[in-house]
Amino acid sequence: MTDGFGRLLIARFVGFRLLPGQIVALAALGLIFFGACLLMLPIATHPGVNISFLDALFTATSAVCVTGLIVVDTPQDFTLFGQGVVLGLIQIGGLGYALMATMILLILGRRLGLRDRMMLSESMNTMDLQGLVRFVKLVATITFGLEGLGAVLLTLRFAVDMPWGTAAYYGIFHSISAFNNAGFALFSDSFKSFQTDWSINGIITILVIFGSIGFFVFEDLLGNLRGQRFRLQTHTKLVLVTTALLIVGGTIGITILEWNNPSTFQSASIGKKLTISYFHSVSRTAGFTSIDIVDMRDATLYFLLLLMAIGGSPGSMAGGLKTTTAAIVFLTILNMLRRDRDVEVFNRRIPQDLITRALCFTVLAIVMITGMTLLLDSTESQPFLFLMFEITSAMGIVGMSLGNGETLSLSALFTDFGKVMIMLSMLLGRFGPLMIGLFAVKTAVSKPYRYAKARVIIG
Repeated sequence: MTDGFGRLLIARFVGFRLLPGQIVALAALGLIFFGACLLMLPIATHPGVNISFLDALFTATSAVCVTGLIVVDTPQDFTLFGQGVVLGLIQIGGLGYALMATMILLILGRRLGLRDRMMLSESMNTMDLQGLVRFVKLVATITFGLEGLGAVLLTLRFAVDMPWGTAAYYGIFHSISAFNNAGFALFSDSFKSFQTDWSINGIITILVIFGSIGFFVFEDLLGNLRGQRFRLQTHTKLVLVTTALLIVGGTIGITILEWNNPSTFQSASIGKKLTISYFHSVSRTAGFTSIDIVDMRDATLYFLLLLMAIGGSPGSMAGGLKTTTAAIVFLTILNMLRRDRDVEVFNRRIPQDLITRALCFTVLAIVMITGMTLLLDSTESQPFLFLMFEITSAMGIVGMSLGNGETLSLSALFTDFGKVMIMLSMLLGRFGPLMIGLFAVKTAVSKPYRYAKARVIIG
């Protein structure tokens, strides 16, 4: 039993005076430390490979936060045991520490009290406590079901090029990594060897998309299929439409920006260009690559940076600002230009408090990315755009990187301070929205009076 699980399970019976959100964060930190200790064991690395504790801690943080930035070559430096540790951290980190502990309690036949449900709901980015246990079971079923299906399909494909045993292992590893939007791969060049392989591209990207749209969407879709509901919720519509627009827009944008770039795919066929562009557009939440993105034009890199910053959807494996947040901000700007009174979408009005929160999250994300990049620029000798790309990838828990010139992330070239900054960015990207959201909810106080409106000139 890991330290992370231990904290959650002990909290169930002893009742530490910690807020549920704090328990979730402590569980993650405990899991990261425990994972780093496992990766330091001699059986975790091949003979002759020595990694520092900081690199082990970096790897564990990247796995638990399902980011995918690496400073150690996963297939070349780690043994089967070490790779298994990384895979376990990805699964626990992606599925949720509180969710995993809750599943254990349910298996043991324990009843969940209000405190446990609050901890679980905060871990899954929802304050709705009704039907939470049923929702947990649905999440587990969807996760293991899709990961299992993906593993089978990938195994069948990999078996064409490798023995069945190896193919099965590769299939399981990459299915879990893809669905959890982790970006870890057992190929040192990620998926560059499968640029035009539609079976690999298709399976991986579908798993990434399913893992990034959120379980609330799955619940709504299944409810409609079963006849329990007769229309999709506004949240589901907004997620699906925004996700589709980002994928299509990202594919078109990358294709246009890189069309005549001789370093990427100028000489490639139209089909190959679209395939590569589609793969990276989807991978904005996962971090897999099929070309050396360092060869992309600066304009393309900045475009990818924006896609990474938006990220996936609420309640999903992916991070980032979230698709719904970006959509609400865009609709608010559009509403202001049109001079409409209310922000509306799908014949529904967006509440003012949601608009305020979306704008606040956006501003905070910009401030944090800019601030962390400026700090990193003070110690690292890389181009500013490269540093901002790495910070955005870390804070958006994406894992896409411009690389160290070989098979590792750019972070491998950083000083110890730089690596710590990247780890902090990953933790902020994973738990920052949760903590900020809880702070906003718990500190909201209604005053018995209101001041007169003030007229301030802006713009």
